[in-house]
Amino acid sequence: MRIALVINGASGAVASGTTPEAIREKLVAAGIEPLGEADRGAPLPVRIAAAASEPDIDALVVAGGDGTIACAAAALVGKTTPLGILPLGTLNLLARDLGVPLDIDGAVAALVAGGRRRIDVGEVNGRTFLINSVLGLPARVTRHREAHRRHLGLRSLLRWVVGVLRHLGRYPRLTVTGTIDGAVRTWRFRLLAVVIGDYVERPGHMLVRAPVDAGRLTLYVLAHLSLARTLRLALGFALGDWRRLPDVERVPATNLTIASEARALRVMNDGEVTLIPAPLRYRIHRQALTVIVPTTGGHP
Repeated sequence: MRIALVINGASGAVASGTTPEAIREKLVAAGIEPLGEADRGAPLPVRIAAAASEPDIDALVVAGGDGTIACAAAALVGKTTPLGILPLGTLNLLARDLGVPLDIDGAVAALVAGGRRRIDVGEVNGRTFLINSVLGLPARVTRHREAHRRHLGLRSLLRWVVGVLRHLGRYPRLTVTGTIDGAVRTWRFRLLAVVIGDYVERPGHMLVRAPVDAGRLTLYVLAHLSLARTLRLALGFALGDWRRLPDVERVPATNLTIASEARALRVMNDGEVTLIPAPLRYRIHRQALTVIVPTTGGHP
């Protein structure tokens, strides 16, 4: 098996000790030939684009978190080259949805023996996402987290926790006008999430999606998100019964446009925060990406 390999050195697992050299050694030991990169110091999107254009490869494999995987998907949408995943991020939500093992040895074994599956790809104003696109409080909290990510330690952790609690009480609600499959709605919210597929309710499972290949989006809106409501939502996740909570509005969608008086909105796509000019135009591309998945197990 001959692959183009891109390792995000900034991902959590690499930063904590899983070296790129160790990853390559495990791939070679499994019978996989990873090609070398011409410029490992280039920006990640440039490295991924170069890897995706390599001739005669069996797959493009990326080692990193959900944001890294979404970046690779943008280079492969509509192409026949499959995407292989070595989940080295913090949450690894897509790997969990697809049943890809979260340990490096299991993920490498899945590359060798895995099958091919086509999944949906989301797009907002030309930007690709594979899991969800979130507006409101989470984008602000994630921005706060990123400011402290490089300064690990107890003091930094305490500052981040205090920042989260402060935002829960003070972060203002956003007001937007949405057009969902032709119907116009106005929302004032603390959190709005556009999800590929839909979340399923399973005791002890948070943010598990199914299906991921049906060509549909689901919109979740939380008008209020106080500490008490957040704890109630967390309990609902644990019990597998949260979508019917009075604080949660759930709307299926195929095409969605979100307009705002603001010139741009801070959006978190698959965990990566960016400022996107309004209005936000969401589209779903059904089964536009081929991924390598285990032949058994995983979520439906």
